[in-house]
Amino acid sequence: MHIQIDVDQFKSGAINKPISVPGTYKRLEQHPASVSNIFSSMVDGTIESVDIMIFILVLGGLIGVVKASGAFESGLAALSTKTKGKEFILVFLVTVLLALGGTLCGIEEEAVAFYPILAPVFIAMGYDSIVCVGAIFLASSLGTTFSVINPFSVVIASNAAGTTFTQGMAGRIFGLVIAVTCLLFYLHWYARKVQQDPQFSYSYDDREKFDQMWGMTTSEEKDQRFTLKKKIILILFACAFPIMIWGVMAKGWAFPNMASAFLTIAIIIMFLTCFGHQDGLGEYKTTTAFSDGAASLVGVSLIIGLARGINKVLNDGYISDTILYASSKMVAHMNGSFFIIVMMLVFFVLGFIVPSSSGLAVLAMPILAPLADTVHIPRYTVVTAYQFGQYAMLFLAPTGLVMATLQMLDMRYYHFQRFVWPVVVFVLIFGGGLLVTEVLIAG
Repeated sequence: MHIQIDVDQFKSGAINKPISVPGTYKRLEQHPASVSNIFSSMVDGTIESVDIMIFILVLGGLIGVVKASGAFESGLAALSTKTKGKEFILVFLVTVLLALGGTLCGIEEEAVAFYPILAPVFIAMGYDSIVCVGAIFLASSLGTTFSVINPFSVVIASNAAGTTFTQGMAGRIFGLVIAVTCLLFYLHWYARKVQQDPQFSYSYDDREKFDQMWGMTTSEEKDQRFTLKKKIILILFACAFPIMIWGVMAKGWAFPNMASAFLTIAIIIMFLTCFGHQDGLGEYKTTTAFSDGAASLVGVSLIIGLARGINKVLNDGYISDTILYASSKMVAHMNGSFFIIVMMLVFFVLGFIVPSSSGLAVLAMPILAPLADTVHIPRYTVVTAYQFGQYAMLFLAPTGLVMATLQMLDMRYYHFQRFVWPVVVFVLIFGGGLLVTEVLIAG
C-alpha cells in the first residue's frame, strides 16, 4: 500500500490514529453539514476532548497554588540576593529557569507575573526594559518553541497527529540547549553594552518613564523569605514533570493518568500552602488559588474542544480527506527535506491567524501530520515544524503575550521588535536546519 512505516510504531502505540493510504482517494456523495450540525459537532468535540481539558485545568490549578504560596517570588528573590555583585548571573539563572518553564509547561502567560518582581531588580543592576523582555518573554517563549514536554503544544499536537510527544524528544532537547545558549550570549552582549553606555539601550527614549514605573520601593511588606516550606513546594512542582515523562514512557500513561498525578501533587502542595502559623493561607485562599489557576486556562480548554468540533465537521463531511488529497498531490514530488521546510513556513503563516498553540495543534495537525506519510518521513517532524513555525510568528505578532508584555512594560512595539527579530531569524534558520537533519536521519 506504499506505506513505509515500521510495524513497531503501531504495536508500541507511537501511532494510535488511522493513517492515510496513498492512492485510495475516491469521490463520494457529498454530506454537507447543516448549521445545527456545526454547533452540535463543537459540543461533541468538546466531549471527546474532556480528558485533555481536565488535564489542562488541573495543571492550571497546580500553577495557581504554587504562585499563591509565594514560592516563585521567594525563589527569585533568593536568587537576586545570592547574585548581588554578579549581576548577569541573575539574568542567566532567570533565563534558564523560565526557558525550562516554557519547555516543561508553557509558562509564557504565567511569566508575565514576573515583570513586577524582576523589573526593579534589573533597574538596580543598571539594565533596561529590553533585558526584562529577553530574560522573561524571550526565555519562556524560546523554551516553548523548542518544547520538550509542554502539555499545551507538543503533547496536544502529538496526540492530534497520532503519535507520542516522546518521539523526536532528543532533537528538541538538543535544539533547546543550543537556542538557550545563543539567547544567553545575545543577552550578555546587550546587557553589557547597556551597562557601559545607557544610551545604547533600544528603549533609551523611555528609560525615565520605565525607571519611575519599576524603581525599587521599600513599601512592600510581602513576605519574601525563601522558607523550607517554599523550597519543598518548588521541588514538588518540579517533580511533577519527570513523573509525567516516566509515566508516558514506562507505563503508557494517557491524559487521565497525567491529570491524576498532577492533581495528587497539587493536593499535597495545597495542604502545605493552607497550613502554617505565619505563612498559611487558609482553606478559602488556597482553594480559591486553585480555582483561579484553573479558571485562567478555561479558555485554552474550550479552544481545544471547540477546535476538535471543527475537525469533526471536516471529517464527517469528508472535507479533510479532500484537503489532504489535494495537499498530498501538491507535495507528491517533494523530497522530505523540502517538504518539512514548507510545513514550517505554513505553520509560520498559520501562527498569525491562529495564535493559540493548542488551538492550532488540534485544528491543523490532524490534516497536515498525515502528509508526512506521503513523503515517507515520521509524523513527529511535522509536530516539530509546527512548534518552530508558529512560535517564530508569535515572537512578532502584535497579539496575545506580545501585547501583554508591551503594556506591562509600557514599551513601544518598534523597540520590542528591534530586539526580537534576530531571534525570529535564528528560530527559522536553525529550526529549519534541525528539521532537515531529523528528516535525513529518519530516512
